[in-house]
Amino acid sequence: MLIRNKLILRFTLLVLAIQLSLSAFVYYFHAAAREQRFIRRLAGKAVMTARLHLSSPADSTRNARAFRRSDLLTIEREQISIYSPENRLLYVSADTVPQVENRRQLARVAANPEPVTFQVGSLEGVGFTYGPAGQVYRLFAAGYDELGWSQLASLRLILLVGNVGALLLIIMAGWYFADESLKPIARVIKQVRKITARELNRRVDEGNGTDEIAQLAITFNQMLGGVEQAFEAQKSFVSHASHELRTPLTVALGTLQTGHAYDQTLAEAKASMASAVDDLRQLVALTNALLTLAQADEARFRGESVRLDECLTQALSQCQSRYPDRIVRVNFGQMPTRLETPFAVTGNAHLLTTALLNLLDNACKYSRAEVLATLSYPDFATVAVAVSDTGIGIDAGDLGRVTEPLYRAENGRRKPGYGIGLAVTQKIAQRHGGALKLVSVAGEGTTATLRLPAA
Repeated sequence: MLIRNKLILRFTLLVLAIQLSLSAFVYYFHAAAREQRFIRRLAGKAVMTARLHLSSPADSTRNARAFRRSDLLTIEREQISIYSPENRLLYVSADTVPQVENRRQLARVAANPEPVTFQVGSLEGVGFTYGPAGQVYRLFAAGYDELGWSQLASLRLILLVGNVGALLLIIMAGWYFADESLKPIARVIKQVRKITARELNRRVDEGNGTDEIAQLAITFNQMLGGVEQAFEAQKSFVSHASHELRTPLTVALGTLQTGHAYDQTLAEAKASMASAVDDLRQLVALTNALLTLAQADEARFRGESVRLDECLTQALSQCQSRYPDRIVRVNFGQMPTRLETPFAVTGNAHLLTTALLNLLDNACKYSRAEVLATLSYPDFATVAVAVSDTGIGIDAGDLGRVTEPLYRAENGRRKPGYGIGLAVTQKIAQRHGGALKLVSVAGEGTTATLRLPAA
């Protein structure tokens, strides 16, 4: 179901429920008020009849009684009965008035100081005690409230017609307000449909920038920005990867073809094969680097408590086997006074060791002087490893791009490598909730700092 239809349905049901509740409230209290008015009217008529009858001589003639009966008939199908203190019938408004229900209610009336109401077919009745001059009489009055029931029926009709008319107005109002409320969303949908993979630079109108629809548009634009960057990075990666992979393959193929066509001796064939083997080794190394980058980018691991100093020790061991003539010194910086487990982080030990090895490898590759690795706590919640060298450094124009896969700074392209190490390190840092920060001056050296949340 469309959101518009859901809003209309829920709005209609909510308002209709409120309206029906109000109508039921009005009808109930009107009915209760009608009953109270009619009961008071019956009681008043009974009292007036009792006063007239009881004040008359006991031997009043039948004609006088007949006159009083016809004179007092003001309620539809009125029935008035008066009983003596001994529960003997003294007066009845008509000879045809049944006394079965009245006699049944005599005990209740005698025991209850308040008026007792009852039903006699379609007639409503009331019984109560009346005691002038020290005598206690039982008065009963019944009748049909024709005017009251007529007004109640009219009220029912008015409420029914009013509710049906209001329902139609509610539906139209709900449709209008739902349509007006969803217009910004419809506008966003229309704009989003125009955005394709070839037009990721387009953005959605953010409206007033404050309401929920504007927040949705802002979030979508931010997502589009990320997707655009990912697409550009992917295009750049594919472009560089295809070039880097094509070069050793082409060279190896050319070497083998040349050797196959022109080599005449075993020594010449071995030389050609050795050259091809070197090219294939470079291809394997590049492929492994690309696989490492993909694994870092798609890493899904269960975080475990890892000692970052132990990861650094393993990375130092591997780095010294690659560069036995380099000196790498470890230093400890600022640390909290109380630590249960120093340099503990939550993550994957293998990936963190790979990240630190990449930083040490770059420092040793581009600097022949001493390399310094510093373990510290910049604050109580962060563990950092800073690797500093005094090598060739990075130009300011390249500093922002060296973490892109397969990108290499201009002054470092003469060194062996593929421009993947820093990209892998940055991905690993992000997967661990941390960051990689580079500070470098061309010709003076570089400091790469890996910051991770402390466990």
